Amino acid sequence: MFPYLSDLVNYLFGFSFSFPLPMFGFMVALAFIAANYLFVIEMKRKEADGLLSSSTIKVIKGAKASTSDLISNGVYGFILGFKIVGIALNYNEVIKDLPGYVLSTQGSLIGGIGLAAVMVYLKYREAEKERLPEPKEVEQVMHPYQHVGTMTFIAAVGGILGAKLFDAFEDLERLAADPIGVIFSGSGLSIYGGLIIGGGAVVYYAYTKKLKLAHVIDACAPGLMLAYGIGRIGCQLAGDGDWGVPNDAPMPDWLSFLPQWMWAFDYPGNVNGVVLLEEFHQMGLESITGRAWPTPFYETVMAFIIFGILWSIRKKLTAPGMLFSVYLIFNGIERFLIEKIRINPDYHILGMQATQAEIIAVLMVLAGIAGVWYSHKLHQQNTSL
Repeated sequence: MFPYLSDLVNYLFGFSFSFPLPMFGFMVALAFIAANYLFVIEMKRKEADGLLSSSTIKVIKGAKASTSDLISNGVYGFILGFKIVGIALNYNEVIKDLPGYVLSTQGSLIGGIGLAAVMVYLKYREAEKERLPEPKEVEQVMHPYQHVGTMTFIAAVGGILGAKLFDAFEDLERLAADPIGVIFSGSGLSIYGGLIIGGGAVVYYAYTKKLKLAHVIDACAPGLMLAYGIGRIGCQLAGDGDWGVPNDAPMPDWLSFLPQWMWAFDYPGNVNGVVLLEEFHQMGLESITGRAWPTPFYETVMAFIIFGILWSIRKKLTAPGMLFSVYLIFNGIERFLIEKIRINPDYHILGMQATQAEIIAVLMVLAGIAGVWYSHKLHQQNTSL
């Protein structure tokens, strides 16, 4: 497996170097870049079609740097310097668990203060260069796509918080046994937690900017599905624990042309450092080969297929909110099916057993069906007027 990007580079090109960039984190970053790119494309298209409108905002030109700007730059610089210098000074230790170090309170105080001072000074100098004898208020046109960068940042921060929160509550026994370790661990992320909290934060931002929410969520739907698939590539390459239940069955003859790992895989050298055969036995699961269903790979394939469908029909579904509703249905069905061969703790509800993801997947499908009906009905009413 390839816990770090350098492991994959070494495997592919024989070039050995040590750099603690987690494979999963790298793929998540690529996922956000891809989603942001497609989001911008769709927001521009919707504005060109007259579905979204630009707005006029008033800004002050030529004023000195505000106290809030200097403080925010200082805080940002401190966090970066605190962690980056800390990583450089403790590289041999940090490389063993970079995510854990980033989420910890460890770092370099001198590095944080130094970079904070630099960032404050740069902000001050930037404002001074544009300063006018008399600051003036001017109007600027704000296009819908210009909000995408901020929305992507909000989605990233909210997504990480939501992913950690939902993961913590997915296994309450683990949370109760070590609450600090679970919350501040570099591992353990719930995709749906990130989607719900991060997505909710983006919707709230769009609402405050008076953007048409139905068109905004439609614009982001294809990118969300593509990002999901790219993120799952990171899970597969790193072996982060999102594998399936034991699969000791031999590969069927009609699939013999495929690599063995596409049918069953033991994830050697995974980022968690576990041996699947031992892990299965500790969990009370029977296994002879120590191989599991490669569920992240299956999810990647399904996510890319769903993305292709959404991208191909995005211009044909003219009812606002319809495309996002279809996305919810496809996403929910995909995740519900994969949960049947995936390891996740069960919740006991009304005499039934279901994982957190299964419950959320069912709710997504129901919400999607309701959204399709409502958006179609509302669109018919508006076009008949």
